[in-house]
Amino acid sequence: MAAVGEWLRDASVPAPARAELAAAVRGTARSLAADAPGGAVEVRVPPFVAVQCIEGLRHTRGTPPNVVETDPRTWLLLATGLLDFEAAVASGVLTASGSRAAEVARWLPIVPL
Repeated sequence: MAAVGEWLRDASVPAPARAELAAAVRGTARSLAADAPGGAVEVRVPPFVAVQCIEGLRHTRGTPPNVVETDPRTWLLLATGLLDFEAAVASGVLTASGSRAAEVARWLPIVPL
């Protein structure tokens, strides 16, 4: 997270290297899945990761009923507490579809910055 912290705080700073960005996104998403195990909600941060989390029925085929999807920078802003889940949904930078998708907010931030 150290490699992306300055960029998250200031969008005018050059973006981190792809490998550093990927590591931060994957690490935080996998931490979410470990902290909130289950398969009720799928969190997608293309092109780097998709994880299932939160207790409930596990999804195995087709389009999941509960999906949270966003870009890498927005995900890291959420994961670090620099952006609120509801604000991200309201601004359109995050989609949360399904009756349980918003439950992800309970588990954020993952790594406060």
